[in-house]
Amino acid sequence: MPSLLQGSLGRTFEALRSRDFRFLWISSLTSAFAIQMQILARGWLIYDLTESELALTWVMLSFLLPSALFSLIGGVLSDRVRKKSIMLAAQCLNTVATFLFGLIIFLDAITFWHFIYFGMFNGTVMALSMPARTSILPDLVGRKSLVNAMALSSSTFNLARVAGPTVAGTLIALFAAGNTSSTYGVGMVFFVITGLHAVSIYCTYLLHYRGEPHRKIRKKVRRDLTEGFIYIRRNRTLVGLLLMGLLPMTFGFSATFLMPAFNADMLQGDSTMLGYLVAAMGVGALTGSLTLARLGDVGHKGRLMFLTAYLWSIFIALFAFSATPWLALTFSALIGLFSSVMGSLNMSVVQLVVPPAMRGRMMAILWATHGLMPLGMIPIGWLAEIWNISFALLISAVLLAGSTYALKVFMPELARIRKGYDEPSRYESVESDTDASEETPPKISAVS
Repeated sequence: MPSLLQGSLGRTFEALRSRDFRFLWISSLTSAFAIQMQILARGWLIYDLTESELALTWVMLSFLLPSALFSLIGGVLSDRVRKKSIMLAAQCLNTVATFLFGLIIFLDAITFWHFIYFGMFNGTVMALSMPARTSILPDLVGRKSLVNAMALSSSTFNLARVAGPTVAGTLIALFAAGNTSSTYGVGMVFFVITGLHAVSIYCTYLLHYRGEPHRKIRKKVRRDLTEGFIYIRRNRTLVGLLLMGLLPMTFGFSATFLMPAFNADMLQGDSTMLGYLVAAMGVGALTGSLTLARLGDVGHKGRLMFLTAYLWSIFIALFAFSATPWLALTFSALIGLFSSVMGSLNMSVVQLVVPPAMRGRMMAILWATHGLMPLGMIPIGWLAEIWNISFALLISAVLLAGSTYALKVFMPELARIRKGYDEPSRYESVESDTDASEETPPKISAVS
């Protein structure tokens, strides 16, 4: 029995055998804690100041929309510049910005527009660095361990979703003792978040991996971007995977964005209850990530993506009408579980189907599509504002299921994806300076 357990754990945490992946995992974990604590503290303060669901949407839009605008530049950078240098520079900028934002909050000088300005800055920095951060995984662990590594990377975010919001909510209440203003407690939490960013910087610095660019011939930025879009245009299945990462997820994450409003309007909860709701979603997401990591290079990835998307929509609909905290916590956890598996699979397969020289730009385009998600949130937030939060979440669940079904009808090849890659040599043979406009995109294995 112990050997069986050891073997199971070994398969679950297979990618952590790599030294550099371990440091990257720790860096990602501390950064994810910082982000999750910031989301809760920011959402709590915004809703306390404005009592507006639409205000929550606009602030989230300011953070995510730069992904659509600047991720493509980040992708070009990741194919041209050392990836480690990009990651370190971005983390340093975010650390300084977080400290300054926390200071403004602590001094009670905060306004709604500060949230917009700092959201745009942090979103831009992340957009420029995330293609580099996500595209290094195949180099660290190899293709056959990529799903495991992606799931473990996702687990850092999900583990932070479990504990981060609870810690943030508790710290706000703890720091605010004797001082009833939200700004004091939230400001102190932002100083803690700054420390977490500093730890993330140190762990990234310890990486031996430098991420030398795969491209040997430097072309104009516009030419690099054009090559990326030509490559996508010639690969219908890759187009479908990018759409799968955009349409369903645009509506699926409504429960996350509107959680502060749901907590206040449906449950009449305080900051601690909000922390429990977000943590429950994180528990489910962490369970999904570790389950996928245990499965590893699972077959029938396409079918699994569609199944989890449908289940995701069902539990959003049930969550929308949860009248008690226990029901809300249960459905929140199930939303987290199925969204985590679907998102990790989607990102893994996208990385598996492209050669190294194109990987940075493909991940940039994927992040750019993620940056468009808040556009779908505007009408959902508007519905919550003029009608009620339950109706808005129900509509988002219907749109999630409907867009998933439409993709299955119009791009049936997505459901036929099994492994997502051919033999490694198929990809390694693509020269780093090949012109993508003359390159035939590789076929995805087991797609009829």
